[in-house]
Amino acid sequence: MSTLARLALAALGGVAVYFSYEPHGLWPLAIIGVAGFSLALAPWRGAGPSAALGALIAFVHALGTFLLLLPWVGEFVGALPYIALAVSLAAYTVPMGIFGALIARRRYGLLAFPAVYLAVEWARSSFPFGGFPWARLAWGQIDGPLAALASWGGPALVTFATVLSGCGIAALIASPRRIALGAAALVAPLGLGLAAQLGVDRGGEIGQVTASAVQGNVPRMGLDFNAQRRAVLGNHVNETFALAESGAKPDIVIWPENSSDVNPFTDPEAAALIRAAVERIDAPVLVGTLTRDDVGQRNTMHVFDPETGAGDYHYKKYLQPFGEYMPMRDFFRHFSELVDLAGDFQPGNGPGVVSMGKATVGIATCYEVAVDNAYRTSIRNGATILATPTNNATFGFTDMTYQQLAMSRMRAIETDRAVVVAATSGVSAIVRPDGSVSQHTGIFEAGHLTEELPLKDTVTPAVVIGRVLEWVLVGLGVAAMAAGMLQGRSVWNNQRKES
Repeated sequence: MSTLARLALAALGGVAVYFSYEPHGLWPLAIIGVAGFSLALAPWRGAGPSAALGALIAFVHALGTFLLLLPWVGEFVGALPYIALAVSLAAYTVPMGIFGALIARRRYGLLAFPAVYLAVEWARSSFPFGGFPWARLAWGQIDGPLAALASWGGPALVTFATVLSGCGIAALIASPRRIALGAAALVAPLGLGLAAQLGVDRGGEIGQVTASAVQGNVPRMGLDFNAQRRAVLGNHVNETFALAESGAKPDIVIWPENSSDVNPFTDPEAAALIRAAVERIDAPVLVGTLTRDDVGQRNTMHVFDPETGAGDYHYKKYLQPFGEYMPMRDFFRHFSELVDLAGDFQPGNGPGVVSMGKATVGIATCYEVAVDNAYRTSIRNGATILATPTNNATFGFTDMTYQQLAMSRMRAIETDRAVVVAATSGVSAIVRPDGSVSQHTGIFEAGHLTEELPLKDTVTPAVVIGRVLEWVLVGLGVAAMAAGMLQGRSVWNNQRKES
């Protein structure tokens, strides 16, 4: 296969992977895209790509995905930050290409490559500054059978299974003598996913709660939504009044992140507005606000109860770098003054749960939903239902809100919990424990959702051993790369001599 053909196959594979993500949701394309990537790294007629070409193949493949997946990052700050992020994320795959080309030469390389892929994804999702887990391959499988594997091993297992199926297709095409192995690699993950999807009811239901999500909307889009703070708060108060007038009688009400960016603990008018809404709906309301303590500014979700007033709170623990805080601000200011748009929030360290009447609500605020440990910590601390309060107004009508909703859906499957997604401007949604969306709002419209949802105390295998399983698979990937490096020196040295 020519160099140009390999690069074209890798790029097309990257584009295919993009279309597996929401709002497209064409989950088989991720498997096909990975198959194209694997074929681009595979030896043809005995000749495989060099180390340099393998690195370039992987970079082109990843760039084809991330350039299409992440334009929302630059929606209001321009193309440069978004392109820089896409290029940076794609650069992580360079080792994947180098070692993938080596592993592809080995007889059972297709069984090792998924672990290599996962090891690179883990590194990208972890380092530096907490990484960027938004771009995990698993999120694109939410509408397919592989999503059910999340309850056993979280997104890491879903990624591994997706790559294994793609490698199975590649083996069937590139190595007809390994039909049995290729077919098994393709079919086994899908079969296990279907079996998990059709599996027995986990039970664990300990009650019901009527939950409402309130979406007040914002007066206009853009980064200046914070300048509209009182209007945004007023919108959520008014929509809560509308919820009460609808005849709904929720046990708990979830407002979005940033629904009251006017601190009610320092602003009497904001406190009065929130109190009026809470008394009108006569239920505990989880309010997204900004507070400050001795440590610094906090992104806070705070419970307000009609009888007892201010109650439990959750300080956002996993902050978005370059957004909610700016690492190495002075250094990056040399490249762009846009760094000063980033906030200076401080992370919390709480249990990830708040008490709201009879429900113990686990919280992952906006970006936190992409982080494995957020909801897993909540479950370990007794969460019986989950909430994802979020603010997507900055990102307009882009794919961002749909990509994030897919994460909440997978977390529902992973934890066996219902999830209430409340967004300032959409999409808000009610997610059942099986990951299905029973109700949702549109983007940039006021609305509210109410539904009776189960309270559960099950603890899935993913919550118990998901992190350990990921480490095991990542360790296998690192070991495969080390073995490939030892063999690769002699292979590429021989190639240079022959050429």
